[in-house]
Amino acid sequence: MTDNAVKGPAGYFPSIEKKYGRPIAEWKAIIRSSPLTKHMELVGWLKSEHGLGHGHANALVAHTLAEGSAK
Repeated sequence: MTDNAVKGPAGYFPSIEKKYGRPIAEWKAIIRSSPLTKHMELVGWLKSEHGLGHGHANALVAHTLAEGSAK
């Protein structure tokens, strides 16, 4: 049997979209628009300002920052 499940931070994306009602692209745009740049600062900001849970915020920030460093 082949395991086609998405792994890593992207594995959280379906539940993030379902729970918070915004597409992942919108969350990434929100993160990129923040003046904050450090991982845990962004996680805390998403939790306090947007009501995300820690795991969901962490996954979004990790994935978004990883994309930024690949450019």
